Amino acid sequence: MVTGNALIAIFIGALLLLFFLILKVKLEPFVALVGVAILTALAVGFPIAEVSSIVAGGFGNTLVSVGILIGLGVIFGELLAASGAVEKIAQAILKLFGVKKSAAGIALTGTAVSIPVFFDAAFVILSGLIKSLANKTKIPAITFVTALAVGLIVSHSTIIPTPGPMIVAENTGSDVGLFIIYGLIIAIPATLVGGYLYGMFIGRRIKPTESVEMEIAATDSQTYKKEISTGLSFFMLGLPILLIIGNTVTGMVAPDSTIATIFKLIGDKNVALFISVIAAIILLKPYIAKDYTTLYNNAINSAGVILLITGAGGAFGAVINQSGIGDHLITVMQGWNIHIFLLAFIFTQILRASLGSATVALVTTSSILGPQVAELGVSPVLLGLAICSGAIGLSLPNDSGFWVVNKFGKLTIPQTMKAWTIGGFIAGITALVVVYVLFLLSPILPGI
Repeated sequence: MVTGNALIAIFIGALLLLFFLILKVKLEPFVALVGVAILTALAVGFPIAEVSSIVAGGFGNTLVSVGILIGLGVIFGELLAASGAVEKIAQAILKLFGVKKSAAGIALTGTAVSIPVFFDAAFVILSGLIKSLANKTKIPAITFVTALAVGLIVSHSTIIPTPGPMIVAENTGSDVGLFIIYGLIIAIPATLVGGYLYGMFIGRRIKPTESVEMEIAATDSQTYKKEISTGLSFFMLGLPILLIIGNTVTGMVAPDSTIATIFKLIGDKNVALFISVIAAIILLKPYIAKDYTTLYNNAINSAGVILLITGAGGAFGAVINQSGIGDHLITVMQGWNIHIFLLAFIFTQILRASLGSATVALVTTSSILGPQVAELGVSPVLLGLAICSGAIGLSLPNDSGFWVVNKFGKLTIPQTMKAWTIGGFIAGITALVVVYVLFLLSPILPGI
């Protein structure tokens, strides 16, 4: 097995090869990802007999997490769009925030939704709003993709009860209530700067592809049996979210109760979305003019491509993860002589980029730095939030979430890097800046 700095060189080389194959050779991303995963496994020095199982295992484990979710989510989105529910919700966001601030509205919506709902599920559910808002406001769709995706990943990485931040709070010995309060304080500016402001900036500088422009224009030609109400539209969009929230809340408030047991089933992200699809089939039928067979076929065709590429991204990530690059980076960075908050941020950020998982980066960093809180003499809450800030950005193709944003956002690979990877990085930097502001104000702030 390869060890040391050679692992970093292999990781960088694998990314460059992947970009070359997709962008220059125009190879299908699924094929490129699987090929690079196999070549990387061989380069790292995995036993030849185990290479296939490692790649297949990473593919399968990713689909265990998001496979059903993506399939049901695409069908759910098709039903909402065909009934006019997405348009109604878009109109409500525009009425509340106005055209100019509509991207801020969807960014903050994402931040709120992702507190109890996992990133992948929330993005799949809410992504249908992007085309409708882009059509109504004439603001580029990539602006809304950036705003939504960054808003979701910020709260996913910083606000309890998401598992990553919860583990960080535990490992640093932080008060959970204070962690939630200050997590919200850093999440809002991070979302607005990295999601809304940067989203508006990048939207003016990237020309949408012809296929995206056609899809946005097609929203004008939608026909419905009759007009759906705003109330029913929000209910349908919110149904899976409410079920998932119910699972989270009952599990925290009354973990051993009958209602918690019930919600553990119906509030599971896959079951919640299945229930929502069935409800949509029944409740939205009076509004849908399209043939149901056509809707299902469109959804299944779209889901198939997304599933393959997302799974292949997970396979590539698994090879990198099992190579030992994370352990090597930890060893290298522990000798760096910089301020603890900045060290925590860089530590988590590099692990996030190299391992492709925000949660793994959070758990790894907090398990190493958490026990040192007393010795360092710093606020455990602020140290924990500095760690969380580092998990927000630098999502690369070894992260399955990269491909979820890429495919559901209808972006090219360079557009995904500019919108999602860089937007998240800017949000993470903003969050770290707020952590330092809180640090300076700590003498007058309660709990820190």
